[in-house]
Parts: sequence; structure tokens; C-alpha cells
Amino acid sequence: MRPRVEEVRIQGLGVIDEAVLELSPGFNVVTGETGAGKTMVVTGLGLLFGGRADPSRVRPGADRATVEGTLVIEPGGRVAQQVEDIGGEAGDGELIISRTVSAEGRSRAWLGGRAVPVGTLTYLADDLVAVHGQMDQQRLLQPARQRAALDRYAGDDLVKPLRAYQQAYKRHKQIAAQLEEMTTRARERAQEADLLRFGLEEIEKVDPKPGEDAALREEEERLSHADALRTAATAAHTALLGDPMVAAGGAADVISLLGEARTAVEAVRDYDTALAAVADRLAEAGYLISDVATELASYAESIEADPARLAAVQERRSVLTGLTRKYGDDTAAVLAWAQQAAARLAELEGDDERVGELTAEYDELTARLTELAAELTRVREAAAERFGRAVTEELTALAMPHARVVVQLSQAAEFGPDGVDEVELRMAAHPAAPPLPLNKGASGGELSRVMLAIEVVFAGADPVPTFVFDEVDAGVGGKAAVEIGRRLARLARTAQVIVVTHLPQVAAFADQHLVVEKAGDGSVVRSGVVTLDHEGRVRELSRMLAGMEDSELGRAHAEELLGLAAADR
Repeated sequence: MRPRVEEVRIQGLGVIDEAVLELSPGFNVVTGETGAGKTMVVTGLGLLFGGRADPSRVRPGADRATVEGTLVIEPGGRVAQQVEDIGGEAGDGELIISRTVSAEGRSRAWLGGRAVPVGTLTYLADDLVAVHGQMDQQRLLQPARQRAALDRYAGDDLVKPLRAYQQAYKRHKQIAAQLEEMTTRARERAQEADLLRFGLEEIEKVDPKPGEDAALREEEERLSHADALRTAATAAHTALLGDPMVAAGGAADVISLLGEARTAVEAVRDYDTALAAVADRLAEAGYLISDVATELASYAESIEADPARLAAVQERRSVLTGLTRKYGDDTAAVLAWAQQAAARLAELEGDDERVGELTAEYDELTARLTELAAELTRVREAAAERFGRAVTEELTALAMPHARVVVQLSQAAEFGPDGVDEVELRMAAHPAAPPLPLNKGASGGELSRVMLAIEVVFAGADPVPTFVFDEVDAGVGGKAAVEIGRRLARLARTAQVIVVTHLPQVAAFADQHLVVEKAGDGSVVRSGVVTLDHEGRVRELSRMLAGMEDSELGRAHAEELLGLAAADR
């Protein structure tokens, strides 16, 4: 679905008190008597899409001028996504834009119900509308737009070489960035390599093992408390089995006590199965205590104070602590750092070789880009020649028979994302005049006609969905006016077109005719913009032709114009 402007409400702008424009998807024309406020319609649309706010345009006696537009957009499309990205709403494919300008010059904007900077409207407008008026900034006067429009006009001939160029250009930029980083940071990279090399040498010299620090910590604890551990094991062993060096009748040990308990129970176990089970458990306990006592004796014999070994363990732990303080929380982390550092050092030490490889690839891509850029230039030059001829032919039909439009291609000093071509549209007002940039080679009225010719030629290639023209028919009439109307109608086949005109020959080609009615005191009253039916169009065209709405000659001529326009569609 193609976006379009559905409705525009204007309040307090110039002579307009309040007006509502209901617009069709095709060719919309706005007419009215001199001073009724037709140009304010274009001014309002310009404000709606980020145009410059002029407080002198605020209606005398009003606090502010307000313009509100309702647009139909594609749900989930690019414009809807842009609005949602800033927190606005574009539900069900309907977007509301609002702009106010106070009498003091303050300007505010809203997009999808959210207050936004005016620049946001300007950014959004690039994809929505092209306003062609004498006081407006023209889209196609921007060099980037001219190049992009010419590329679309060139069509399929440019698609393949441009895609190949852009792929090569992307890689070319990546390599250039890598080379820049590697050469400008050579000293930093050398310092990094030295630090890594020092760390690896230090770790290699110590040669830590995974889990070694934890094992040494346990060994140090055992060696530091050897006497206490041996004494405790011996005491426990004595408590379980008794001390053989002590005469009989000394303190009872655990094994003796368990033996007495088992003997007492075994004597009567046959009388009760429950007690028999207890006797079995006492036997098991005796065996278990005997095993534990044996292990305690073995442990006590194994524990020896070894000052030399303790000193060696403490020294090794100190060395490992030095590593963990620098390279990781434990020996496993230190070894992981060493592995990563070795990989990074290999990368840094391979810089010279890598720089050579990248430089060779960079040179190859430079040669490739030169070839592809030349191919792009060739295709663009052919398209520029076709385009210039087509626009010049259009201008002849638009009462500018001596004007000539050319597309000038110049070469940039460096590769760009779309080649080396800089594109500029130029116009020569007469055969002897040199081609000048559009905004210098044509007057305001001529520029609008030039823009119309360009947009007609670009129709279908330029994706902007809404075009607004003011003064496109300035200084022309008769057959040229009919041709302007015919071309505007042709443009409206692929886009919404809104035109402010004073020529009936142009207005006759419109799909929808709006008239701005002028009140007796010179202002526009509420509902001052009226959508005309067929009879209303005949009356308005008659007024525009003969100055009298009910002139029979004027009405006949109006019917003839409408018939001509209808037959031409």
C-alpha cells in the first residue's frame, strides 16, 4: 500500500481561519480567488513535514497557527516502524502529524501522539513527500537525491555492477580500517606483545599444575600441625583400644566396654529376636571400632614433623601466590590466561605477515573498485543522456522550448559507497546559456515546471508517494497549461499529487477538485475548503475561465475542458 495524505486541517495560518482538506489518492487540485489562501495550503503542508516556521504567517489576532495531517500508511511498514521507534503510535495504518507555530515564533511538533523535534518531521518527510514551491527546499536539489534518482532511472543495467561494487567497497573499507589500526597502533601492539611474553616466561619458569595451590595449602596445614595431629590420633586410639603400657585394671577402653555389653546380651539373645538384633549390631560396632583404631594407629605413625618439607611447601606457595596475584584467582585461571596470552602473542607476532597479506588484498580491491567504478560511470552517463533528452522534451511541451536540462557527472577524489560519481542536474535557459545548477538556472515558476518535468520522467523510479506543486503553471496558459495538467495527471498514476493552481486547463485534469472560498472580510471561514462535485467543478472552471460562474460561454468551455481531460485519462 502506498502512503498518502488523507486529510489536512489548518487553523490560524495566514488568511485561513479554519479549513479542512479531504484529499484523494490521485490528482488533487486546489483553486480559489486571489487572496483566498491557496498558497497557505502549500505552506501548511510544508509545516506539516518540517518546513521552516515563520511567525509572520500566523493569522493576525490568533495565538498560534496549527496544522494537523492524517496520513494513511502501511501497517508494519518502514514509516510505521520509524514512528514506533520514537514511541509514537500508527495503529491500523493511520498516522497523525501535528505542528504549531506561535505568534512569538515558538514551534512544536507531534508525531503519532508523541512530541518530537521538528527535525524528526523533516527526516520522515524524505520518504513521504516532495514539496515543489517557490519558497520551499526542493528534494531533487540535494546531490545525494539526484544521484539516487538517476540510479533508479538507470534501472537493471546498474543493479548488478552496483551490487558488485558495494560488496568490494565494503571489504575495501574493512581492510583499510584494519591496516590503519595495525600501523597507527604499532607501538601499543609491541608493548602489549612484550607484556604477554614476560608473563608467559614467568609462568613457564614456575610451571604450575592444575589444582597445585589447593594441594599445597592442605599439605602446609598438615605439616604445620603435625604434633597436634599425632597427639590427637594417639589419644583417640588409646580411648578405643586402651594403652598396652598401662597395667590391667586401668581405665576401661571402648572395645572392652563393647565386649562386656555384647557378652551380656549374647547370653539371653535366644529369648527375644529384638535383643538378638541388638547383639548383632554390637558385634558390628566392635568390628568398626577396631578398624578405626587401626587406621588411627597407622595415621599417628605416618605423621612426622618435617621442617624442611614445610619450608619447601611454603616457598612454593609463595611463588604460586605471585602468579595468582597477577594472572588469575588460582592455578587453573593462571594456566587459562597463559593459553589465551599465547594465542594473542602469536597474533601480534604475525602482524608483519598479516600487514603484507592485507596490503596485497587492499591493492587488488583498489584495482577491482577502479574497474567497477568505471563501469558504473559508463552506465550512469548513458542514463544521464537519456534522462536529459527526456526532460528537455517535457520542458518543450511545458512552454520552455529553449531550455535544456543536462546531468553533469564529476569524479570524486575517493571511492564512495556508490562509486566515484557526483551527480548534479543543470539547466540552460536558452541555447547560448551555460548549464547552471537548477536553483540558479531557473526562476521560481520555471523551477516548478522543471521539477514537474523531472518528476514525470522519474515517475516510477522515484519512490516518494506524495508530490506537492505550487506555482507550477506560473507564466503559462493555453496549450502549455493543458500539457501541464496532462503531465500532472500522468504523475498521479503512480503517486498522490496535490497542486495549487489558477489555471482551469490544469484543474480540469484533477481527480478531486478543492476550492478555497473567500469570505467578505478577506478571511476564510470555517469549512472554507469545499470538495466540488461535477456541477461545482463546472461553475469553478467557468469562473476561472471567464470570471463569471454562470457565463454560458464559460460553462461550455468548462465542460469541454473536463471532457478533454476525461478522454485523455
